[in-house]
Amino acid sequence: MADKKVTSITSKSENITQWYTDVCQKAELMSYAKTKGFIIYRPDGYALWEEIQHYFDKKIKALGVRNVYLPSLIPMSLLQKEKDHISGFAPECAVVTRGGNKTLAEEMVVRPTSETLFCDHFKDVVHSYNDLPVKYNQWCSVVRWEKTTRPFLRGSEFLWQEGHTLHIDETEARAFALSILRAYNDMGRDLLAIPFLMGQKPASEKFAGALETYTIEGMMPDHQALQCGTTHYLGTGFCEAYGIKYLGKDNKIAYPHYTSWGVSTRLLGALIMVHGDDEGLVLPPKIAPTQAVIIPIRMDSNPEVLKKAKEIEAILNDADVRVYLDDSNKTPGWKFAQYEMKGTPIRIELGPKDLEKGQVMVTKRYNGEKVALPIDSLAKEIPLLLNTIHEGMYQKALDLLNQHIYECHNYDEIKDVISNQKGFAKMMVKSSLEEEVEAKMKEEFNATPRVMPFDQRGFQTKDSFTGEEGADTVIIFARAY
Repeated sequence: MADKKVTSITSKSENITQWYTDVCQKAELMSYAKTKGFIIYRPDGYALWEEIQHYFDKKIKALGVRNVYLPSLIPMSLLQKEKDHISGFAPECAVVTRGGNKTLAEEMVVRPTSETLFCDHFKDVVHSYNDLPVKYNQWCSVVRWEKTTRPFLRGSEFLWQEGHTLHIDETEARAFALSILRAYNDMGRDLLAIPFLMGQKPASEKFAGALETYTIEGMMPDHQALQCGTTHYLGTGFCEAYGIKYLGKDNKIAYPHYTSWGVSTRLLGALIMVHGDDEGLVLPPKIAPTQAVIIPIRMDSNPEVLKKAKEIEAILNDADVRVYLDDSNKTPGWKFAQYEMKGTPIRIELGPKDLEKGQVMVTKRYNGEKVALPIDSLAKEIPLLLNTIHEGMYQKALDLLNQHIYECHNYDEIKDVISNQKGFAKMMVKSSLEEEVEAKMKEEFNATPRVMPFDQRGFQTKDSFTGEEGADTVIIFARAY
């Protein structure tokens, strides 16, 4: 059975939910754990998260951020110091009541996020304006006891990074939160080949305890939205609650201004959905742990094939291409199907006839195109081809996004866009009616306000939902994961 081709998966167009689950499992990205809502990150899945870590860690360190690690358990009394925070997360908290065979004197919460722990630490390390800014980040997991789960997109435990910074004033804090948001957006374009909409969350969608929340929103192939990362300006509320103070240049006591920000393995879910097809995973070259696989053909009957394949492997390694030579005894057909399922960007085939011609056959995973390339040009051509593939994948995703954002001038147009799942409804909303419109959109269409774009150029003066004059805010609504 070792030579059996990879089994088929559900068609993406027929049932995207089942297709997604099939790809996650059959591409060997994850397995389900024994505890409901928890998953095992298999090597190929965790490798993708490692690429995100490597990319983003460099970006934030260039901004002066340093990595730390704080405990996973939070005393309940500490969490309750910030009332807005605990009320926002209380339904999702996992609570530890026993340690060993003893009942704990105080309940402990498995971190759903770490603002409270960071604040408790910050009060011990910030005393003067000379101590600011403080810019910390940690790579860790958090636990939120979700009612419904889906691999990578929503789980009871998930991996993420969470950044926490303190600044001397509001201007500096807001600017830093926005700089992180831009870094997230750049990562989407440059690593994941996914375009995002950037903007601010409406008040109803803000992070618990935040004064403002900024977001990157992606469009999935079924035209639903996926929140892929957020940054938050938290003001001084947390610092006041936890006693974080400093002596300013004017010899007066002041409270720092706080930001927090994070992306999670939800990015992997976006990656799978945006680029995958009916054959499985499709990986953009810049995040792919293996960018090119070499498959020798008839190497048993012609030893020179394998010899040359090893030479090509060395050439591509020297060209900084992440390459793998599959010289196993499985059939070429099995290998083709396997690496298609795993989404390897480039497949390089070398057989006796190719050897005679001094060439290889190269297949691009994302569109199936084949091209013959001279062996002596591979060090130059393969890196160029990988860049071309990345740009092609990004443009395809960008076209999907741009073509499915609809300016909705009235209720009927909103209904058509949302009910028929055409895409995102870009609406003009009257600020005084915002809560009412949001409630009606959720009730009637199961759509939520995803983002208020930074570009707030309006397209009419009437509220798109109610028809009342005085609309002053652009909000994009959509159904969402």
